[in-house]
Amino acid sequence: MSQDIQIKKGLDIKLKGESEKITENALSSNVITLKPEDFHSIIPKLSKKVGEFVKAGESVFYNKSIEEMKFVSPVSGEVTDIVRGEKRKILAIKIKADTKQQFVDYGIKDPKAMNAEEIKNHLLNTGCWSFIKQRPYDVIANPTKTPKAIFVSAYASAPLAADYDYVLAGKENELQAAITALSKLTTGTIHVSVGKNSNSPLTGLNNIALHKVSGPHPSGNVGTQIAKIDPVNKGEVVWTITPQDLVIIGELLLTGKFNAERIIALAGSSVSAPKYYKTIIGATITSIVEGKLVGKNNRIISGNVLTGKAKSLKDCLGYYDNLVTVIPEGDDYELFGWTVPVFNKISMSRALTFSWLFPNKKYDLNTNTNGEHRAFVMTGQYEKVFPLDIYPLQILKACMYKDLDEMEVLGMYEVAPEDFALTEFVCVSKQPHQQIIREGLDLMLKEIG
Repeated sequence: MSQDIQIKKGLDIKLKGESEKITENALSSNVITLKPEDFHSIIPKLSKKVGEFVKAGESVFYNKSIEEMKFVSPVSGEVTDIVRGEKRKILAIKIKADTKQQFVDYGIKDPKAMNAEEIKNHLLNTGCWSFIKQRPYDVIANPTKTPKAIFVSAYASAPLAADYDYVLAGKENELQAAITALSKLTTGTIHVSVGKNSNSPLTGLNNIALHKVSGPHPSGNVGTQIAKIDPVNKGEVVWTITPQDLVIIGELLLTGKFNAERIIALAGSSVSAPKYYKTIIGATITSIVEGKLVGKNNRIISGNVLTGKAKSLKDCLGYYDNLVTVIPEGDDYELFGWTVPVFNKISMSRALTFSWLFPNKKYDLNTNTNGEHRAFVMTGQYEKVFPLDIYPLQILKACMYKDLDEMEVLGMYEVAPEDFALTEFVCVSKQPHQQIIREGLDLMLKEIG
C-alpha cells in the first residue's frame, strides 16, 4: 500500500537546459579516477601500487578502520598514478583503462538463499558497500550496526536532475535482486519513494513500502522523506541508497560482475543539446562534455547546481553523481544591480524582483552570488524553503559555535548537508550552510561516534 507524502515548504528552481530523453554513448575515457574524498570519513589504505594491473571490481584501496570495506576499480587496467597531498594524504588514484575489459568474477548469487551475514560480507568484499550511506552523519554505513529502516528516493526534485523513471527503465530484475538482499540487513522496512504520477520500475517491487511524493524541492531529498516517514532519533540508524546504485548491486548479484556503468544527464543552459549519456564511474569530464558546450566561460558541475562540485575538464565525474550541469560563469559585475527591477533571476523576496509573477518561467542563471559574505541576517526566508521540523538558523549557529548538546537537541542526527542547500541558496548573508553542517556532523562523529 502506498503512502502519499505532500511537501509544501520548498522552492522549485526552474532552469533552462533540461536533458532530452535520448541516450548516447559518451566518449571512452582512457583514464578513470577514484577520489577517496568522495567517501567521506574514510581513511584509505592502498591495495595496489603504481604500475600494477587491476581488474574491474578488484580492490584498489580499503578502509583503515574497517579493513573488510573495500573500494574497487570501475575498469581493468594499469594503476598509473597515485596523487598525494599534505602529509602524503591520498587525493586520487588514476587507472589507465584497457581497450578490452576484464572483470573479477564474484559468482552469481541468489539473495533469497543468503543470510544477512553472507550478504553483508559479499557487499563489503565486492566494493558495493560504498553505495550504502547512513543517517546520522551522512557517511558510508557502519556494517556493525543494524538500521531500523532503509530509504530509497527515486524522485529527483533538484534543478535539472536526471529522470529516474527514464534511467531505470528495464532494470526491474536488478532492482528486485538488490532490494531482496538489502531487506535481510534491516529489522524494519525498505521505504521507496517515487513521484506522485511516476511510472518507475520500482513501484512493482516486492519487500518495499511505497510512498508517492509531491511538492517543491527538496521533496526528492531522502532526508525530507525520512523526516516524514520515520525520523531518526538518538541511538537510531537508518541507511540510504540511490536507485542507480541499487542497479549496480543487483547486477553484481545476478552476473557476478561489478559493472560501474552510469547513465548520466548532461544538462544546463551552456549545453548545446542536453541529453543522457552512458559512461562509467570516475570518467573524465572531458569525455562527457567535449564538443557539447556553448560559450567559453562556463562552470562545469558534477551534480546539481545546489549540491554539486565544480570540476575542470581534466577532473572526473563524482562517484555518486548521475548528473553533470553546465551553466555560465558569473564573474561579471552589475553596476547598481541592487537598485534595478529584476525579471531574469529567482528570489524569495518580492523587493525589486518579479520571479513570483512567472511561476513557470525557466531561467538562465549563472554562478554569481549577487552579494558578499556577511553575518547572519534574520529574514525568515529559511523557514519557507525548509520542510523539516527543525529550526534551520539555530542549528547552523549551534554548529558554528560547536555546542554538541544543542546540536543534538535541535535535530542534528536527522540532517545532511544537502538538506540545507536551499537555505544556502536563499541566504542574503551568503553563508556556506552546507559546509557548516558538514563540519558540525564531522565534529559529532568524532566526539560522539
